[in-house]
Amino acid sequence: MSKEKKVKEKEKAVAKESAKPKATKKLSKPATVLTEESVGFLRNYINTPSAVGFESGGQKLWLDYIKPFVDTHFVDPYGTAVGVINPDAPFKVVIEAHCDEISWFVNYINNEGLIYVKRNGGVDHQIAPAKRVLIHGKKGAVKAVFGWPAIHTRMSNPDNKEPVAKVDNLFLDCGARNKKEVEELGIHIGSVITYEEGFDELANGYYIGRAMDNRIGGFMIAEVARLLKNNKKQLPFGLYIVNAVQEEIGLRGAEMIARRIKPNIAIITDVTHDTQTPMINKIIEGDVACGKGPSPCYGPAVHNKLLKIVEDVAEKNNIPLQMRTVSRSTGTDTDSFAYANDGCPSVLISIPLRYMHTTVEMLHKDDIDSTVQLMYETLLTLSPETNLSYM
Repeated sequence: MSKEKKVKEKEKAVAKESAKPKATKKLSKPATVLTEESVGFLRNYINTPSAVGFESGGQKLWLDYIKPFVDTHFVDPYGTAVGVINPDAPFKVVIEAHCDEISWFVNYINNEGLIYVKRNGGVDHQIAPAKRVLIHGKKGAVKAVFGWPAIHTRMSNPDNKEPVAKVDNLFLDCGARNKKEVEELGIHIGSVITYEEGFDELANGYYIGRAMDNRIGGFMIAEVARLLKNNKKQLPFGLYIVNAVQEEIGLRGAEMIARRIKPNIAIITDVTHDTQTPMINKIIEGDVACGKGPSPCYGPAVHNKLLKIVEDVAEKNNIPLQMRTVSRSTGTDTDSFAYANDGCPSVLISIPLRYMHTTVEMLHKDDIDSTVQLMYETLLTLSPETNLSYM
């Protein structure tokens, strides 16, 4: 065969190979990190009331779970709990979630013993009618319900116009027949009210419960600490596992603890909207689905080089990501860490959630596994020498 013919044959072979469809890289489902014990902790943690400003019940449970995996721990004056690995290391990395639960306050008790309320955080008034609640008074929790008139009577008004739930027409009925009986139960102005619904499991790997936003984050950072301990990993920096209070009313716990710790790097985890259900606009909220992986984001507070490290770690470990964007702020504790002190390179890794700020917040077990794995592997990649300089 002539040299010219050989060249032509080779060109044909190359062209034929190029025409073949390229095999796409298959993202593998992560091996589960959850154990029977850890899921039991998650159930108890979700079921434990931890209202904004009154988070100590959940924080005690969380600290008891994480203590075996850390070298030391501390709690700040407002209740943010921190487990620390390598506390003497000068370089500090934070992994953080918030623990507070939206709730209600007792605001007014009338002479008939009915209780009117005020919001404590962004609790949704539209879901309140006919819900069962716990009023946390001086003598312990008191059961009550959000009363609501029967459908037969709601339409019996001169305008024939059905009333809608509003904060100023919602009321609680605890069975008391007058104001004195309410007070005798230990209920007072300022008593915190939480919904009764707790943790449960649905088909196909879904978990539901109130306050998944964001006690699921507290659970995941605790699981990262457990993996580091069980796998005997030695980190070249101090790791601060932070479960912050008061995120739901302005990121206040993160603001305080960021100033106290003064971290060099912060990895924040929170929830974001699954946008696959009705009445959510993907054009505004992005395209995110439960079960398809964690959802980091681009935004001014998110450090670009740190985000690139997270993306590279995900690719290396076959962890699927669902990228999205935020505008002026993330609306999460990321903002408090990013802009604290002299500035702290920060990244947000969110987990998709359906029905946020309701009693049936819903997420997928696979996303818990993926998010824990992503944070764990990212920590193993970081060091004090990691270059995060923009210039």
